[in-house]
Amino acid sequence: MSDDEQTPRTAGGTTDGTTGGPRPEEIRFFGTTWVDHTGHYALRRAGLAVGSLAAAVAACFVLRFAFQGLQIAETGGLVNGLVIVMFAVCSAIACRKTWEGFQRRPDDPAREDSLRSLKAIGFIGSLLAYSARCLTEAPGEKLRRAEYETALVRYEKRRGSRTGNPAARKKPKRGK
Repeated sequence: MSDDEQTPRTAGGTTDGTTGGPRPEEIRFFGTTWVDHTGHYALRRAGLAVGSLAAAVAACFVLRFAFQGLQIAETGGLVNGLVIVMFAVCSAIACRKTWEGFQRRPDDPAREDSLRSLKAIGFIGSLLAYSARCLTEAPGEKLRRAEYETALVRYEKRRGSRTGNPAARKKPKRGK
C-alpha cells in the first residue's frame, strides 16, 4: 500500500491526522470557493451564466436545423407537431428537475436515473436552469451551504463533548 492509501480520511476530513472539521463539498467549476466567495467567484458565476445561455441558444439553432430537415423530408404536420411537443415537454421537465436538484437532494436516486434520458432530450431546459441559477448563486450552493453548516455544528458538538483530560475520567467497573 502507498502512503496515501495508509492514511485514511479522519472524521475531521483531513488526511494528515489532524482534526480540522468537516470539509465543504466541491461544486463543479467553483471548487470550494463558494464557501467564502474567493477566487473570482462572481466572475465565474457571470461567465457560467453567459456560457450556459450561449450553449442553450446554440442548441436551439441545432434543433432548428433538425426541424428543417424534417420539413425537407416532408414527414407531415403530425410528426412535426410531435417533435415540437416532445422537445418542449422534455425541456420543461429537465428545467424543473435541474432546478429542484439545486435545492434538495433527490429522494429516490433510481427515479432520477430513469429520468436521465428525458433530461438529455430536454437539455435546453437544463442549460436555462443552470444559467438562471448562476445569476443568484453557484448552482447548488444553498443546499451545500446548509449541509456544510449542519456538519460544522455537529462537529463542534462532538468536539465540545470530548474536551477535558480523558485520563481523568472514571473507568466503568466490570461486573464479577
